[in-house]
Amino acid sequence: MSDLKKIIIDDQEVEVDGAMTLIQACEQAGIEVPRFCYHERLSIAGNCRMCLVEVVGGPPKPAASCAMQVRDLRPGPEGQPPVVKTNSPMVKKAREGVMEFLLINHPLDCPICDQGGECDLQDQAMAYGVDFSRFREPKRAVDDLDLGPLVETHMTRCISCTRCVRFTTEVAGITQMGQTGRGEDSEITSYLGETLNSNMQGNIIDLCPVGALVSKPYAFTARPWELTKTESIDVMDALGSNVRVDTKGREVMRFLPRNHDGVNEEWISDKTRFVWDGLRRQRLDKPYVRENGKLRPASWGEALEKAAEALAGASKVAGLVGDLAPVEASYALKLLVEGLGGAVECRTDGAKLPAGNRSGYVGTARIEDIDTAEMILLIGTNPRDEAPVLNARIRKAWSAGAKVALIGEPVDLSYDYIHLGTGREALAKLAEMDHSDKQGVPGVMIVGQGALREADGAAVLGTAMQTAQAGNSKFMVLHTAASRVGAMDVGAVCDGGLEGAIEDADVIYNLGADEVEIAAGPTVIYQGSHGDRGAHRADIILPGAAYTEESGLFVNTEGRPQLALRAGFAPGDAKENWAILRALAGQMRNIPIPGGFGLPFDSLPQLRQELVKAVPHLGRIDEVPENEWDPLPAGKLGDADFRNAIKDFYLTNPIARASQLMAELSAGHKARSEDKIAAE
Repeated sequence: MSDLKKIIIDDQEVEVDGAMTLIQACEQAGIEVPRFCYHERLSIAGNCRMCLVEVVGGPPKPAASCAMQVRDLRPGPEGQPPVVKTNSPMVKKAREGVMEFLLINHPLDCPICDQGGECDLQDQAMAYGVDFSRFREPKRAVDDLDLGPLVETHMTRCISCTRCVRFTTEVAGITQMGQTGRGEDSEITSYLGETLNSNMQGNIIDLCPVGALVSKPYAFTARPWELTKTESIDVMDALGSNVRVDTKGREVMRFLPRNHDGVNEEWISDKTRFVWDGLRRQRLDKPYVRENGKLRPASWGEALEKAAEALAGASKVAGLVGDLAPVEASYALKLLVEGLGGAVECRTDGAKLPAGNRSGYVGTARIEDIDTAEMILLIGTNPRDEAPVLNARIRKAWSAGAKVALIGEPVDLSYDYIHLGTGREALAKLAEMDHSDKQGVPGVMIVGQGALREADGAAVLGTAMQTAQAGNSKFMVLHTAASRVGAMDVGAVCDGGLEGAIEDADVIYNLGADEVEIAAGPTVIYQGSHGDRGAHRADIILPGAAYTEESGLFVNTEGRPQLALRAGFAPGDAKENWAILRALAGQMRNIPIPGGFGLPFDSLPQLRQELVKAVPHLGRIDEVPENEWDPLPAGKLGDADFRNAIKDFYLTNPIARASQLMAELSAGHKARSEDKIAAE
């Protein structure tokens, strides 16, 4: 039963849920209340006192609107709705007093502070503060913390809002930050001077309302008003986190999260946030052709001509779709290669995902279903490495009382779980159990790529789907590659998987697949953005754009198509991926092929029209299509243990491997995870 209450805020009557706090009720009424410590995704601290409001008929002092619920307000003497004022003289005086106290010890760092121009303290001091100070005492100073290579600290600026402490404890699931001391001696610190051990720590930079916590790699490089801001989608994992790309000139300066309640809320992983230096290094900026065993620079005309001749003269062509390719490029490659009688494959890691059965390679669960789940089962996955923001969501459900169970490698997930076993026998045992008691209990089963890569991957998937059906549970396949679901949607798959595609192929067209070893023999045409493993094996290199340098569709792990917009231009002679494939098809019209050859589009809008005609749901941006439930049969399981798909979180793709910062973080994580040797 809803507990709706009428309340008058600044002469405006609104009806809100009684469980709401006053600050939430004010937001619903469209009235802004200043705050520093309150954040809608963290627990309430009530310690900055900036959100004071006047409750008419209440105590003769202002009340903290973040810590008082609507149901606690008393009605008027004749039963009138309670009255709250956010702009009375009492409130104005209280806010000015609070602001004056906050600024007693705050240093005059604005000209050199990285938060300058996007600082809550600056904005609110202008809006709600006074233009003088009555304090003549010297300001206090605090030693800075070393939190690691990502977060730079200037603790003298800290106003003790404790947002960073609450985030690391509640969302990231680490307990290294806290507050010590009382009064003027209170300060935020880390336990025994430890650095932060989390792959989501960068979010405290966004949460800090002052310049106490800023980005160490970005420090002193740009001001917010110099940056061009572009909305885009992250491709470092398959979650499809919504991000904002900030560019200065042609260079990406930083990535920031965008709020999307259905996907990433307002968090992103550290790899997403700090991988931008990998976009500048080891880039392919001109075409190359291999001659006498060595690659040499070539013109676009020469490279395309050689690639067209190789494709035209091939008896069998194979196309491989890499982990970061947008849907448009995957579709164009499929049309090109299949037009030549070849086969295209996107499951380059060997995952046994069923072609054409969307409930088998996406599932039926939305990411939001995790919030309300009471039971969550993880099979062959470590979401803390494979999708850290999704893991934080599972942690949130666990905090609300959900039970989490894991079949697979025992790992630290930042929350407690029931470990049912490490291998197939645990899954088989679970499948044989009676699940009638779970009917009506909301549950989500999440199957990772580690469970599907072995020879019995199809049997594992079928057994998991049958078990989910028996327990009436929602089902989700957690992918590790941002391009995988989109490529599966357009049908970039062939019988026999990766081996079937490249077997006997004398030309392989590699669209950014850097996680694959290609044996000597076939001619390899590599199209990608970085000089990684794929480029080393290539005979012809066609330099493509990275994900920030072209507009492209990406379908996330729950099957939601999202649009990444272009934030900058590719370096040197590199071109957009779809345009390279279109130019190559145009080149092939000049070469005699039975029936001639061409692609049915000349521009990106035309390509998207063809794409949506072939796969209609890709036209519904930011909608999750309902997938028809079609469980696979439970086949014969092997007897091996499940192995997680990701061994090193920081080095999973060519952009991350080109980043110096990711290499440093990887080395630091490796050193931390090695067994400690006791002093003798």
